[in-house]
Amino acid sequence: MSDAVPPAAAAAATGAPWQVEANGINVIPEAERKGRPRGLFWVWAASNVSVLGMSWGAYTLGIGVSVGQALVAGTLGTGLSFLLVGLVAIAGKRGSAPTMTLSRAVFGVRGNALPSVVSYLLLVGWETVAVSVGTLATSTVFTRLGWAGADVAKVLAFVVMLALIIGAGVTGFDLIMRVQKWLTLATLVSTAVFVALTLHRLDLDAMRSHPAGPLTAAIGAGMLMFAGFGMGWINCGADYSRYLPRTASSRGIVGWTTFGASLPVVLLLIWGLLLCASDPALATAMAGDPVGAMTALVPTWFVLPFLVVALLGLVAGGLMDLYSSGLSLLAMGLRVPRWAAAACDGVLVLFGTAYVVWLAPNFLTPFQGFLITLGVPLAGWGGMFLADMLVRRNDYDAAALYRPSGRYGSVNWTAVALLVVATTCGWGLVTNEYADWLTWQGYLLEPLGLGGRTGDWAVANIGVVVALVIGFAGQLLTGRARVRRQELVLAAGAAAPRGTSG
Repeated sequence: MSDAVPPAAAAAATGAPWQVEANGINVIPEAERKGRPRGLFWVWAASNVSVLGMSWGAYTLGIGVSVGQALVAGTLGTGLSFLLVGLVAIAGKRGSAPTMTLSRAVFGVRGNALPSVVSYLLLVGWETVAVSVGTLATSTVFTRLGWAGADVAKVLAFVVMLALIIGAGVTGFDLIMRVQKWLTLATLVSTAVFVALTLHRLDLDAMRSHPAGPLTAAIGAGMLMFAGFGMGWINCGADYSRYLPRTASSRGIVGWTTFGASLPVVLLLIWGLLLCASDPALATAMAGDPVGAMTALVPTWFVLPFLVVALLGLVAGGLMDLYSSGLSLLAMGLRVPRWAAAACDGVLVLFGTAYVVWLAPNFLTPFQGFLITLGVPLAGWGGMFLADMLVRRNDYDAAALYRPSGRYGSVNWTAVALLVVATTCGWGLVTNEYADWLTWQGYLLEPLGLGGRTGDWAVANIGVVVALVIGFAGQLLTGRARVRRQELVLAAGAAAPRGTSG
């Protein structure tokens, strides 16, 4: 986080998909900007088309809602959260730098380390989820087919998935953009076959047997989808739009990002929800091995093709997580090439996956625990970043993003304090019974008359949205004048004779 990172430090890209990307957190040079907003559809669809999306039917029903409530809550939670990702993506074309680098305009060049750490941990967590689910599913399938013992299959899948995710994530942008379209199409075809083969398992009477839950439970189902999808990607929105020309349509960027990310999630959620509502045993099985549980629903001849495509879908999301987590690590101040930062993440994923697969009692417990806990501060950051974009009329000052002495400053203590306040309030309004060390959350529910940790509002997890609103409103109130001063300085510098601006 110093002057040593110039805004156009990287060598020009050749466009060869197998060449390791030279760009890191630098501003993308004009000569390398390319593409159209519609290209974002494939990259975001691929990152969310994993059949793991079906397992969210089990998670939403587990909150205690009816099928209809889960459908409405899940669709709204998913669509609204990805709309925020689309809005953040506009910053990519305005600044041509990764999301967490542009965040320095809000927090200061060094102060931005705080949200960058949160971003990094959440992305590494999602990478761990992808590898863990793939490992567990492969073990289930190989055991069913009699090809290998459970432990041998786990090790094999563990190594293969790590190699694919790390390899593609290290190689970088061009490879990701080229393979995501084909991964999306392959997963969609496989999912269509899966739907056809499991259509007979739907049970309308069983679906109707799920009673409607209270409004607070429906809100909780929506909050789970809101935090689990868009909030898990909001810190990456600009990472894949930063290569677009500055003339690219902002409306197109928002639309294609939102549509591409939401469509597969909603479709997969609907089918997973209908299956889990028809068979409570399936919902229980998904808590331990989501993809493996789904392979038990199809005939043997389709098990292996379904597994292969399911793994590719997990790889598609995992490699995007690893790519963006490497950028977040660089935004924290680590001075290594982008590919080296991405490779470092692979080591953490290795240990995280080993814990989930071989030590954790089930998959769902650590997954929901980290999701809710880190989703709150990230929502607070997202609100602040969006508010800053709203009042920032000009493009970002590229050079100042890398200089603590520049107009964005070293540490914006007001922004840091606001994020802490938003997080503190948010954690007080969520509950997390998924791990013993997280039961302290929800401490504001009783003082505010919301029934405490066992009341109706306990499952609503409104702290995610509360953190988002506090961050947004607080940044509008406290950051507007700061942005105006920055832009006045920028305008004065642009109007001054060459060599006199500071």
